[in-house]
Amino acid sequence: MIKKLVQQLNNKHFLSLAGNGAMSVLAMITVAVLYRALTIEEIGYWVFFQTVAILLDTFRTGFLQVALVKFYTGTQNNRAREVVGSVWFLAIAITAVMGCINLLFVPLRSYFDNPAILVIIQWFGWSFLASLPSSIASWILQADQRFDKLLILRIISQGSFIISVVLLILTNQMQLQNVFIVNIASASLASLIAIFAGWSGIKSIKAKSNDCVKEIYHFGKYSVGTTISANMLRSADTFIVAYMLGPAAVAIYNLPGRLMEIIEIPLRSTLATAMSSLAKAFNVGNKREVAYILQKYAGTLTMAFIPVAIGAILFADIATGLLGGGKYVDSEAANLLRIMMVMAVFYPIDRFIAVSLDIIHQPKANFIKVLLMLLVNVIGDFVGIYLTGNLYGAALATSLPLLVGIFYGYYRFNKFIPFKLSNIFVTGYINIRKILRKYLVKK
Repeated sequence: MIKKLVQQLNNKHFLSLAGNGAMSVLAMITVAVLYRALTIEEIGYWVFFQTVAILLDTFRTGFLQVALVKFYTGTQNNRAREVVGSVWFLAIAITAVMGCINLLFVPLRSYFDNPAILVIIQWFGWSFLASLPSSIASWILQADQRFDKLLILRIISQGSFIISVVLLILTNQMQLQNVFIVNIASASLASLIAIFAGWSGIKSIKAKSNDCVKEIYHFGKYSVGTTISANMLRSADTFIVAYMLGPAAVAIYNLPGRLMEIIEIPLRSTLATAMSSLAKAFNVGNKREVAYILQKYAGTLTMAFIPVAIGAILFADIATGLLGGGKYVDSEAANLLRIMMVMAVFYPIDRFIAVSLDIIHQPKANFIKVLLMLLVNVIGDFVGIYLTGNLYGAALATSLPLLVGIFYGYYRFNKFIPFKLSNIFVTGYINIRKILRKYLVKK
């Protein structure tokens, strides 16, 4: 029976889910430790750094990740090496440019008195460089659907960071400066292992070609805009909250955001496995299959998220108290989580429409979609916080860009591959029913 169970779990869907789940669980443990070991202001600076670092890293990831998966998956060995080599060439160029920009600000540190800005200047460049090989390795492993190796790489990166933080606490060396140091050390360790294990494909840089570099560039110029805008969409709340309400409010607002991983884990995992299926169906000219895959995955997750959202609403106080500690019990964190979970039910529809637009060679439409969402979100945040004077205004405002994204994305996708938006819910309900009958109902 155990052997049969192992065989059933040894598939790309479970391994992808396990990888994202393990990463998110480790991240939550890290957050729980940091929230207890650092002051609210220090957590605010750490969250601000992570937000900015992820946003800037998005330029590299957005330019290259989707392009690598799209042009690499299912190709002959020579073509695959050419794509990986070209991606490495562009990744090194982007890293060098961003590092030089960072260095230009180092002599100007005395002109900045905001600690949040100073930590960006001091630590971003090293962090960006340290994570380069492990980032490319993760893209290659995703394209190869080797989620078992990707799981190992993620555990090494996040696990070593948690262990280092715990050691800092035990040795009474827990300072924000030391947290940044062990963060870079953990990223470096994961990158070195990726190189020596042969997962990074760094040797393929010799196979890069100018034509392939241009091909990736022309595709990436839109996908990078989409990815950066999408991250700015997620980061805008942090920046606006920090500007209007201060670093302590950032720490409170980020807490329920971390708990949203219960939605993001299955969503990221399903997107990772569905992307290749969508690309394969479109590349063979099966547009009906593309629409069906979109409806199946988005609808199934939407239906599955409804009971998860209800549970999170009922137990929001317990969840935020466990993760953040007693000092956040009487804050707005629990109610913010309730608001976010209601809207998160519709995340799969927006995300799968966005990915599908890229797959059907409409990255420009996806870029415009995200820009519209960003504009609506920024305006909504400022207006919401101004009217309410608290974090609820920012949380409620995030519903507007979600609606804009879904309906605009559907409008553009429907021009190329027609389908009814309501079919997402119908297909999802049918698939959920099949799953329940298969695993829960005895024949």
